[in-house]
Amino acid sequence: MFINLNLYTALLHTHSGLRWLLLVLAVIVTFKSFLGMFGNPKYGKIDNIFAASFVGTVHLQVLIGLILYVFLSPLTQSAFADFGAAMKNAELRFWAVEHITGMVIAAVLAQVGRSKSKKTEDVKKKYRFQAIFFALSLLIIVLSIPWDRF
Repeated sequence: MFINLNLYTALLHTHSGLRWLLLVLAVIVTFKSFLGMFGNPKYGKIDNIFAASFVGTVHLQVLIGLILYVFLSPLTQSAFADFGAAMKNAELRFWAVEHITGMVIAAVLAQVGRSKSKKTEDVKKKYRFQAIFFALSLLIIVLSIPWDRF
């Protein structure tokens, strides 16, 4: 399969760089959600902006990751060529299965937390949904990031 190396490199660096924004947003929104869950807060516009920004950035990361995964990554192309052999290679298995599985699960958890929190008017429940689902999403993201890359 033809791989455009310039596009691959640009998207890979974008995907890798955006992880830092995603992690900052995840920590902020998760921390604020736990504070709101245990305090006596009001759910304000800034809380909504942070939650929407976190989930939006997760979705953007998944989109870029899927483009890399399906069309551009030489690692996944190699894994797809012989999936049985890829499962015996730790690096190929990580990129072909573990990374994408973890990140998709994290994205689903983030979206569920956002959707559930938007549907309730009770501020404590709103923060509780966000705290639980965003914390789980953050945990899976941290465990699925290839820390030795970029």
